[in-house]
Amino acid sequence: MPTVNALEIKEKMISILNQKGPSLPVHIAKETDLSILFASAFLSELIADKRLKVSSMKVGNSPLYLIPGHESMLENFSDYLKGKEKEAFNLIKEKKFLKDSEMEPAIRVAIREIKDFAIQFKMEGEIYWRYLTENESDFISARFKESETPKVFHKIQVVEKQPAVVEKAKEEKKKFLEMELPGKKEIKNRKPKVKKTISKKKTAKQNEKFLEMVKEFLLKSAIEIISIEGFKKDELILRVKVGDEEQLLAAYNKKKISENEIIKAGKKASEQNLKYSVLSLGELPKKISELIEALKNIKEIEKIE
Repeated sequence: MPTVNALEIKEKMISILNQKGPSLPVHIAKETDLSILFASAFLSELIADKRLKVSSMKVGNSPLYLIPGHESMLENFSDYLKGKEKEAFNLIKEKKFLKDSEMEPAIRVAIREIKDFAIQFKMEGEIYWRYLTENESDFISARFKESETPKVFHKIQVVEKQPAVVEKAKEEKKKFLEMELPGKKEIKNRKPKVKKTISKKKTAKQNEKFLEMVKEFLLKSAIEIISIEGFKKDELILRVKVGDEEQLLAAYNKKKISENEIIKAGKKASEQNLKYSVLSLGELPKKISELIEALKNIKEIEKIE
């Protein structure tokens, strides 16, 4: 078959999948007036060129072919999932994010089989799963919000105080106020210090803003997130891919970062045999910048014995 015809057929296949979404090879063959054998050969070439993807799930005995970016359309075929795989699909779709260690064994096995719908990622050494339409950054945002939400661990029972108990409490308070400490004046009518509390709502907004800035930076820089290696209130450690190279990225939600934070990030990168980058809301302290500049051309440091 002439090359020009082959190119036309490939473009027609792309056009068909753009219009109809994920499809079986038998349907694509019918639309292009080809045998299933020839259609499959062209589809394989399109996959090799990364213009098409193939699903993990099968409808009958065949996978589905789709255009990258149309993964959410695979939901239309979720009814072909059976048993525990269907159960795992419904669970991840409802919850959006699942922690691997908290799932029952049968679901843990099944979720690994529905690769089209459940995407694995790591955070602080733990395995998590996200639904195909969710982003890991949304999970981080949710965790930030959760970390700023006060938790009630005990139910407080309110009881009516008896008059005798109230009077006794007043006497104890009076004794305390009249008590004299060594070398100090009498403690009388001292007003208790009111501790300043940080607004939880304000802190949560700051965290969300920081995450949006990191996401925007990664998007503009075409940096791909591979996994979440560490996550704290003011610190986010990501394993990323820059071009073909994997790196560690340490992002700090603060204007000034210390030498210890850079050393810590360097050690973590060294443990994984990776290079690393550092992000912060401000510039590096002058001393650290000067040291980094001075080390660029250093050959070695030796000890005189």
